[in-house]
Amino acid sequence: MPQFDLPLDQLRQYAPAVAEPADFDVFWRSTLRAAAAPPVLVDVRPEPTDLRLVDSWDVTFAGFAGDPVRAWYTRPTGTDGPLPVVVEYVGYGRGRGLPHERLTWPVAGYAHLLMDARGQSGQYGVGDTADPHGSAAGGPSPVTRGILSPEGYYYRRLITDAVRAVQAARALPGVDPQRVVAAGNSQGGGLALAVAGLVPDLAAVIATAPFLCHLQRAIEITDVGAYGEIVNYLAVNRDAEPAVRRTLSYFDGVSFARRATAPAHFGIGLRDAVCPPSTGFAAYNQYGAASGRPAPERTIQVYPFNGHEHGEATQVRRQLCWLAGVLGAPDGAPDGPATPKLSALPS
Repeated sequence: MPQFDLPLDQLRQYAPAVAEPADFDVFWRSTLRAAAAPPVLVDVRPEPTDLRLVDSWDVTFAGFAGDPVRAWYTRPTGTDGPLPVVVEYVGYGRGRGLPHERLTWPVAGYAHLLMDARGQSGQYGVGDTADPHGSAAGGPSPVTRGILSPEGYYYRRLITDAVRAVQAARALPGVDPQRVVAAGNSQGGGLALAVAGLVPDLAAVIATAPFLCHLQRAIEITDVGAYGEIVNYLAVNRDAEPAVRRTLSYFDGVSFARRATAPAHFGIGLRDAVCPPSTGFAAYNQYGAASGRPAPERTIQVYPFNGHEHGEATQVRRQLCWLAGVLGAPDGAPDGPATPKLSALPS
């Protein structure tokens, strides 16, 4: 797809006023207060993987309304001390999959908690978490489920789960609770930004091609992917637009990003029709603006010839390098690459 959004020089300055309800903070404080009642960790049990370099555990924690949410906890084998932990959120339509599918962070020396997405398994990856709250009026897909009211909207539950995942990570053995990173791509990036605005003491945030940002614009300029599901819903339910727009205003990643305080690393593909670049830049350019603190460190990687796949492995390498600079090398991990002893290899 050719570039279709604003030119890059305009994107770098793009900081639109985003519709934000007056009770935005009250809504989220009350939502998270209700979720905090039950103990966060429900069950932690070893998960055999036949992998020699990492150990994994099957974790269940209490999310929205105390609902059980599944996650994989993985860490490098033989590291008993407290490690920084990357809490990762998956993309739209994905589940947590199998414990050996995402090994970058534990192989790099970090603890890693991969949260399942309630009620989303089957499109791209297997999940194990149900969403028992599907009765609110709205469409059939996750992004339209309960979309006629913020109280019943699916993303109220998923964002609450994401916050509770940070709390669960901090309660796990072998985790340094002061060094928690929220990370994800696409939907996962949008969840990471939401957590950044709702959890005031994260160590870092990594958000690539973030979904859920500048929602009012997104549904006007693209009909691809999850935004297309909202467009299709409104194409049939023509009188629902005011209610839908009101609901979306409580879940906009720009509003969360404005409240963030942690250092952040973004990635954007300029040909991304799934999460248009202007929507991600809207969050990046206003990141930390309403936090009441000095502006946090932030950086963005731009990929002019990429779409929703963004920089793929190149972006991951840049994330690893950036995070090591922010946190330092994980305890027990080498400060730099080891020099191979080639003389010991057979000729």
